[in-house]
Amino acid sequence: MDARLSCLACLDRPDPRLLEAALWIAAEHHEQIDPPALLHSLDDLALRLVASLDGDASHAERAQALLRQLCDAGFRAAEWPLNPTAALLDEVLARRRGQPLSIALVALELARRLEIDLQGIGFPGHFLLRVPGADHLLEPFGGRRLYMNDCRQLLVDQFGPNAQLQASYLAPLGPRQMMQRLSRNLRELHRQGDQPLAALKDAQRVIELGTVGVIDHLARADLYRQLDCPQAERYDLQHALLISEDDAEREQVRRRLAQLGAPSATLH
Repeated sequence: MDARLSCLACLDRPDPRLLEAALWIAAEHHEQIDPPALLHSLDDLALRLVASLDGDASHAERAQALLRQLCDAGFRAAEWPLNPTAALLDEVLARRRGQPLSIALVALELARRLEIDLQGIGFPGHFLLRVPGADHLLEPFGGRRLYMNDCRQLLVDQFGPNAQLQASYLAPLGPRQMMQRLSRNLRELHRQGDQPLAALKDAQRVIELGTVGVIDHLARADLYRQLDCPQAERYDLQHALLISEDDAEREQVRRRLAQLGAPSATLH
């Protein structure tokens, strides 16, 4: 079964299956894995949660308790978060270590099974969770509550004292947006690990999943250049030039296109 098509099918269901979609992404890199079978590795944990969580508690209380028990079960921050194993969900399930988004995807799957209303929040640099209507967000690692001042501090810690909290940072992400974020993470991890072919799979998936920006086309163009694919590089540079609204950026892209020269003639 084609892993990319299976991933998209999981996202296009009336009830999207995020963790299974993420496992199909992992299957693009590890062809031997069986995503549906890996999902069953959570069955025992889900049964324990059903038995231990207070069914009369609010969604916010149950979500926090779920995250605490997930942490107690060993699902915690990866020691090496810049290694692709921290974002490939088959590895995350095996090691019980991952990046915030990876652990959040496990939590979202368990919340779905337990009928807990939980959303993924695309906070910059650190994926978060939230129960709709709650006055706080939740840290995927252990369920710590984060109020607005906590979110501002988290932003400053990552991006410096001039970082300003914006409403868009607290907005929930849709299924495809979450898989785009996971794919961008993997693209950069594979690129930094000098695995351009693996990074290219992720870069292509980012663009296939939905609306993208200039940076996504430039990232794929960089990979095509590294792999000596000038025609494909030109395609992404032209798309970046088309959608860029920054004059300096457009000039840089024009220079790169000029360095590539004219397209190769097609023989008939």
